[in-house]
Amino acid sequence: MTLSLPSIDCLVVRCPNWVGDIVMATPTFACLRRNFPEARIIACIRPYARGIIEDSPWFDEILDIQDRSVAGMRDTVRQLRQRRPDAGILLTNTTHSYLTFRLAGISRIYGYRRNLRKHFLSGGPDPVREGGTIKPLPMQQYYLEICRYLGLQLPENPRPQLYIPEALKQQGAKLMYRYGISDSDTVVGINPGASFGSSKCWPPEYFARLAELLQESFHCKLLLLVGPGEASIAERIVSESKAELINTASDRVDLALLKPLVQRCSLLITNDTGPRHYGVAFDVPTVVVMGPTNAAFTATNLELTRVLQRDLPCVPCHKKTCPLGHHACMQEILPDSVLAAARSLVGTLS
Repeated sequence: MTLSLPSIDCLVVRCPNWVGDIVMATPTFACLRRNFPEARIIACIRPYARGIIEDSPWFDEILDIQDRSVAGMRDTVRQLRQRRPDAGILLTNTTHSYLTFRLAGISRIYGYRRNLRKHFLSGGPDPVREGGTIKPLPMQQYYLEICRYLGLQLPENPRPQLYIPEALKQQGAKLMYRYGISDSDTVVGINPGASFGSSKCWPPEYFARLAELLQESFHCKLLLLVGPGEASIAERIVSESKAELINTASDRVDLALLKPLVQRCSLLITNDTGPRHYGVAFDVPTVVVMGPTNAAFTATNLELTRVLQRDLPCVPCHKKTCPLGHHACMQEILPDSVLAAARSLVGTLS
């Protein structure tokens, strides 16, 4: 049974934890703002991901939370009690995220009816099941189903969106100038890392060869996008490639600064990780090298995206490292095939 929330003065939203999931949740954020234009809407998000949603029109306040520890949960509870929300929406599936909201005195809490918390939520959709297991759905749709359950008016053509304030645009422009990238240059972004684990990472030597092929084919500037802990991957690509690569590792690009860098790209080549969803949000043609994950979770808004994935018995395994040791799901996707996908997607960029 669906219901409409009564008048809301203060609504708190527990954002997803993974970068890509946060981007795919942005249509849900926009839906909540549209349906509760006068409400104070507060986002609870992990500190590292704050830059993804800062300066957006969806939230009146963003709370940094670290609720994986008892001390962190206690601090989050304290912050929420001070704000006295009328209701809370959980875009995470964990029971501890429910407990945090309940301990904060939030009487109406909505989210998916999963795990132990399904017995205590005020309401929410049941996950779609197929053959006794939860059916993989595009995460954008998955989150919007909570809004549907609440009887809210849904967007007709939901798409992820990201916002870049003027100061951040200027910061990105200064980096581009320092990198020697002009407005007329063709820029191909290369994103070789993945915080999930090594199973999602295409081999560095493949990226090194692909960089050579891209530069030969498109006469472009190659922007190596490097996240925390990925400097060694970037160094290996640079050392093994004959192409001229702009290595951003020393600039410590965070998730906020990454936005203007991806937006500037004419093409993005990436593993199946957060920045691929930046590409979708900014309408940047994107080639995704996908290994151990189920493509159904991200199967939406793919008009400008090509996903390369091998059809193997072990795919998807969703393991952080290859349990079989051969990593065939990534090893069998060769640089030539990625170049072909890029060409089919954007034609000639030069």
